Amino acid sequence: MKPSRVLRSYLNQEQLYAAPGVFDGLSALLAAQAGFSVLYASGGAIARAAGYPDLGLLTASEISYRLAEIVEASDLPVVADADTGYGNGLNVARTMRVFERLGVAGLHLEDQEFPKRCGHLDGKSLVSTAEMVHKIKVAKDTVTDADFVLIARTDAIAVEGFSAALDRAQAYLEAGADMIFVEAPVSVEQIKAIAEAIKAPKLINMFQGGKTPMVPAKDLAAWGYRLMIIPSDLQRAAIYAMQQTLAAIKEEGNSQRCQKEMVSFNEREKIIGTERYLAIDKV
Repeated sequence: MKPSRVLRSYLNQEQLYAAPGVFDGLSALLAAQAGFSVLYASGGAIARAAGYPDLGLLTASEISYRLAEIVEASDLPVVADADTGYGNGLNVARTMRVFERLGVAGLHLEDQEFPKRCGHLDGKSLVSTAEMVHKIKVAKDTVTDADFVLIARTDAIAVEGFSAALDRAQAYLEAGADMIFVEAPVSVEQIKAIAEAIKAPKLINMFQGGKTPMVPAKDLAAWGYRLMIIPSDLQRAAIYAMQQTLAAIKEEGNSQRCQKEMVSFNEREKIIGTERYLAIDKV
């Protein structure tokens, strides 16, 4: 099945699919080899990989370059972070065409003003409900793949309050969203209340150190959550590992003390599939 159809089938399963946040071809390849069923192309992680914070600083073209790497690295469905669609309804239409052409299986649009900021940072501001509804309708009218999954995200909890976030979520569903993503609930009670109020597939963002408390996957599945994204944990682990290795090289001139925390040369080549590529080039 094409990736979009696979992703859409997950929405009807009574289980929670964990989607690790990947940010380049290598992280996508590792996540696929680890046995995951779906990948999340994290806009924040892609921005940080380029050396920028998650403040809407990268262009759609820069994001698209990384998305192409991620999609090509595995056969898994990829859910893309499309931020605000990079502008108004016209920008949303172009973003939908480009992202669909790249091969992502679905994406989420959010109701922050452009440029946006990380959903777990303070100081967010929102477009009107009417403007976001318009964006969702434009997105649905633009996409050509009937299985493509459109996820509507609202950041309203931190800006307008919990009740307003639920009202926005309902409006986005009525506009045609396939899945709802209420960002940054701050308690287990809110997580459960979202599940009770939204009678549609739901996505939740859950990572170490965020505003949202950690909840067991079995509980989330029982409450109707179908997709859990973990946007930044892989990248944070990679940052720490690189810091430790850099410190060793700086202090001792080599990375020998980090050897147990590193894959070997041969293991790296096996992961990346070097032999398979060399076999293609044999005459």
